[in-house]
Amino acid sequence: MSTSAQRRATHIVDVLIAEFGEGMSLDPAAFRRKFRKMAASPFAFYRGSASLFYADQRGDFADDRFLDERTSRVWIHGDLHAENFGTYMNASGQLVFNVNDFDEAYVGPFTWDLRRFVASVALLGYAKALSDHVITELVTGFARSYLTELRAIAAGGDDAIGSITLENADGVLRRVLQQARLNTRVDLLAAQTTIDNYERRFSLGDGVFEIDGETREKVTAAFAAYLGTLPASSARLRPVEARIKDVVLRKGVGIGSAGLPSYNLLLEGHTQALENDVVIYMKQAQVPAVARHVPDTTVREYFLHQGHRTAESQRALQAHADPWLGYTELDGVGQLVAEVSPYAADLDWADVNEPDELAGVLADLGRAVARMHSVADDESSHDLVDYSTEEAIVAAVDPDEPGFVAHLVEFAHAYGLRAREDHQLFVDLFRNGRLPGI
Repeated sequence: MSTSAQRRATHIVDVLIAEFGEGMSLDPAAFRRKFRKMAASPFAFYRGSASLFYADQRGDFADDRFLDERTSRVWIHGDLHAENFGTYMNASGQLVFNVNDFDEAYVGPFTWDLRRFVASVALLGYAKALSDHVITELVTGFARSYLTELRAIAAGGDDAIGSITLENADGVLRRVLQQARLNTRVDLLAAQTTIDNYERRFSLGDGVFEIDGETREKVTAAFAAYLGTLPASSARLRPVEARIKDVVLRKGVGIGSAGLPSYNLLLEGHTQALENDVVIYMKQAQVPAVARHVPDTTVREYFLHQGHRTAESQRALQAHADPWLGYTELDGVGQLVAEVSPYAADLDWADVNEPDELAGVLADLGRAVARMHSVADDESSHDLVDYSTEEAIVAAVDPDEPGFVAHLVEFAHAYGLRAREDHQLFVDLFRNGRLPGI
């Protein structure tokens, strides 16, 4: 291994230990599972190593001429990569295809979202054996679509396309929305529950465990506090008498949730008919990776805890967010609470392979990201960002749009290569026991 590779390997270990060290010591088995998933491919490694990405934004890639006082302080997704998009049923009862998974959301430089996304496009293109030229075209199309939509929003005219719904989607994204429309609450309940003596209960097994009486009392009290965080507009959706029918523990097994406890609660639905029951989750929220690299005490002190941060960020970034979205505390730790939605469907990139089809999808995603960045500003119900983000970004980019697009293209290729090299270093570190404690 070369000296530079050895230095980079040491840096990877240092960043991962700083980010996950406490969790690794508490539940090493969970992190072995997480790291084996990350070892599967460069993209999987990239998904699980946001902390490394943000450490690099303050290092080799720190120079960014499109950032100023305002564009450095935009509500961002925090983990914007190609697999964090899918469908949800919004508070207006409309199926929407949009950005999802806001666990890492924070306030920071808008370009960090775009950089993280375009690097994931480069990794995706490499995995599909696309040429560098094609990857350049895909990133260029995404960047231009993002700017076109953002300008239209800033202008306040009718040119902005808006949310991606069944009314305006086509191609791949329309198929995803149609598939989500076929899903039913009955199917979700059948997959997660059983009926015993005329009452519905959770099924156990596959990472689902019973809890003791003391834990149930704590979860029930946290649920009661959560109800007070729901917006008044969602009151009509609350369960009959807010009755909890069952509670189970789920142990996080995803790349981003290693070692974190999560509880599923089964609630009485709009009526006492069993098919109307609702499943919500209550999961421990974490400090977002990006927060370690944003030295803004105003942002940090705005939130009560990480559950509050996650819920408020999702409400800020997602127009007409999940009406069940809220937050609470359990044993003094912030929790995010939301519905386990039967209408969620993710975009499966395995079904999108040809450049023309990929270009169409990425143009749609560019519009979705622009709308996300524009929602949480002076016209929203949140006062953390008190100016028009779309106007600020357009003002920063318009003097040199070609340079901005070229900047994202160059970053996509450079960081895509770095992520592939880092993945190989990570695999060697992991398999040779150089990640302490696991």
